[in-house]
Amino acid sequence: METRSANQAGGSRLRIDVTLPVYNEEKDLAGSCEKLAAYLTAHCPHDWRVVIADNASTDKTPEVGRSMAARYPYIKYHRLEMKGRGRALTEAWLASDADIVSYMDIDLSTDLKSFMPMIDAIERGGCDVAIGTRFDRKSEVDRGLKREVLSRGFITLIKLFFPFSSFSDAQCGFKAVSRRAVKALVPLIKSKAWFFDTELLILADHHGYKIRNVPVKWIDDPDSRVKIVGTVLEHSLGVLRMRLTFLTGRELDVFYPRQIKIRSIA
Repeated sequence: METRSANQAGGSRLRIDVTLPVYNEEKDLAGSCEKLAAYLTAHCPHDWRVVIADNASTDKTPEVGRSMAARYPYIKYHRLEMKGRGRALTEAWLASDADIVSYMDIDLSTDLKSFMPMIDAIERGGCDVAIGTRFDRKSEVDRGLKREVLSRGFITLIKLFFPFSSFSDAQCGFKAVSRRAVKALVPLIKSKAWFFDTELLILADHHGYKIRNVPVKWIDDPDSRVKIVGTVLEHSLGVLRMRLTFLTGRELDVFYPRQIKIRSIA
């Protein structure tokens, strides 16, 4: 694994990948990468790199991503020819040899100050999965009523089907996972789209991996690429599929193909 840190001093440190799954983000990609790199340089004591996981962008995102990777040794660009945030994270995480892999949304809706508490929860807190949550008393959230209702309705649905789930927010785009949990859980995930996050968390609970909820400051992005109706349908079917799978012991692959091609990150 290449050196990811802009800071060269120090002894043995963790290796951390921060994945940015993107689709048609030519306007925001460079600025977000630079802001993230500046934060990590100032606050992350470990070796790190930023991985741009471009899932089939059709605008100038590939040119911007390759340019950023050529300019900065701690930024890597990875191109996929099929869409899907889950697909992008699956490929990037399984190709990585970092001690901890993480991801965040390219719009940086979640304040970066919560990143190191999330990493520390895995490094020192004895957990394998750490997630940003917007449903903690300490969290600060600014978003519209429609998305608030949908988010709370979805977590209620999860608690109904999986009453002992330990996570409080499935879809906040701000998560970190230990290497051992990635190896064990990610190959089991069927979703290659937005339900990826929820499936990861349900599987983590099911297999006994400890999850830590980290409060965040979060501001809604009005230019979000999320298609609400389609995403709600995908999530509802995903929760139903997983519940039926656990009840029957049979995997239902109707909506989520098993195989993807894993490529190394250049």
